[in-house]
Amino acid sequence: MKPVTLFGPDFPFDYDEWIKHPAGLGVLPEAVHGAKIGIIGAGAAGVIAGYELMKLGAHPVLFEAGQFGGRLRSQAFEGAKGVIAELGGMRFPVSSTGFYHYVDLLGIKSAPFPNPLTSAAGSTVIDLLGQTHYAETLDDLPPLFREVANAYDAALEDGANFSALKQAIRDRDTKRIKEIWNPLVTTWDERTFYDFIASSDAFQKLSFHHREVFGQVGFGTGGWDSDFPNSMLEILRVNVTECDDHQRYMIGGVEQVPRELWRHTPDRLTHWPKGTSLSALNNGATRAGATRIRGLTNGTFEVTDQWKRVEVFDAVLVTCQSHLLSTQIDTEEQLFSQELWMALDRTRYMQSAKTFVMVDRAFWKDKDPDTGRDRMSMTLTDRMTRGTYLFDNGPDKPSVICLSYSWMTDALKVLPLSAKHRVDLALSALAKIYPSVDIRNHILGDPITVSWEADPNFLGAFKGALPGHYRYNYRMFGHFMQDNLPAHERGIFMAGDGVSWTPAWVEGAVQTSLNAVAGIVRHLGGTFPRENPSPVDAYPELGPEKPST
Repeated sequence: MKPVTLFGPDFPFDYDEWIKHPAGLGVLPEAVHGAKIGIIGAGAAGVIAGYELMKLGAHPVLFEAGQFGGRLRSQAFEGAKGVIAELGGMRFPVSSTGFYHYVDLLGIKSAPFPNPLTSAAGSTVIDLLGQTHYAETLDDLPPLFREVANAYDAALEDGANFSALKQAIRDRDTKRIKEIWNPLVTTWDERTFYDFIASSDAFQKLSFHHREVFGQVGFGTGGWDSDFPNSMLEILRVNVTECDDHQRYMIGGVEQVPRELWRHTPDRLTHWPKGTSLSALNNGATRAGATRIRGLTNGTFEVTDQWKRVEVFDAVLVTCQSHLLSTQIDTEEQLFSQELWMALDRTRYMQSAKTFVMVDRAFWKDKDPDTGRDRMSMTLTDRMTRGTYLFDNGPDKPSVICLSYSWMTDALKVLPLSAKHRVDLALSALAKIYPSVDIRNHILGDPITVSWEADPNFLGAFKGALPGHYRYNYRMFGHFMQDNLPAHERGIFMAGDGVSWTPAWVEGAVQTSLNAVAGIVRHLGGTFPRENPSPVDAYPELGPEKPST
């Protein structure tokens, strides 16, 4: 059976095939070789776009206000080699074929992520309403949980022609994808995820408690109640492209991907000498954070960094979160239409908090002498911790517990609290689930924690589109198609998962960065190989359904 990938459904374009085609992504005229492209943000989108533009002969210059890698942030625990906390992206579905192109290019190894009820987790504990259930597979749980899982499957089938859509994505049948997906845009854009659940025939036959269980502990990767207010289209995309399934983590930390790509020397380069890397073109370091963007009368752009250094660029790519264009970067208003400004400003970012500790060993694999079960398991609960994940680094080696991974209201509960206070709260909650396990006795060193909404360079973890926001997403995603824009709006591009149709997933950053590459090539007068059409070539036929006014 063909694999499911993030091929659409809004824009079903073969990004994974495009980036590996031997003909290359495009050709820039010799006259613009070395053209300077200012890239705001050195996360996945910025680094990937810079890497591909460098290969074509452009000169990308990266600006970064915070930590290199953006939300691909792997923080090492002190005193232990290779023991890390994934503060941002941590689980990467194999359907993210564009992202894995770069993972494979760099030789980075991955392993199955210990999600609930997977062999990688070993065992799972679901703690709900004070009742604790131990399971290794779904069949080990009470019938209630299978009823919830089956009801959701039925709701997807009845409400979204799910199996047919997924098969069309497997087959990369663009016509069939559009036939099924485009009507769903009209049906579900202005309705919430919860509305989809509550109004479905499958859940109508069940109790409120079934919906409650679905929200609190869910299926696959955990509970879904934080997404209940979101547009149902957001959730359908995740489900049908299997973002919530077959996930892996990067051994040694996902931050390796942008950092290694920054230093990578491609075999095939235009204009630049062999051995050139992004790092070399940037003299070994990114520029400081951008604070001002201005368009000049000759079609170029002026970018000022926080130390008042001013540089002129032939094009600019913005990959930071959209709210920063209003709050942190003095961005000339005329660079975007008022309709696009509205889309950028109305983008709604979700909160997220994680708390990690390093422990002396993977003690959770010890067997309870009374029950024969694991002493501790991957845990889903309605308590403050919500999701607890266990990462085994090998026999008798320091390992990692993600004590708590929470979103939205649950994340806000710990926002003002210190790392130690967060750990204490998490341990208190887990003690009620595992009264005989002394987690504290195994902890080494200091905890690591993050609240993405508290970081002024992010102001949230990832986009979660509300009902009606399809129109805003349509404007942002399609902005790389600039032929019909007035002259003063051309030459500045945007990328990142928040611009994509799959926010919170790195593949969205990859795909929009490649859109921007194609747009910049076109802007600089470049062309695309006939045998390897670009997103610019495909968009008129395969672009997203145009929303009604």
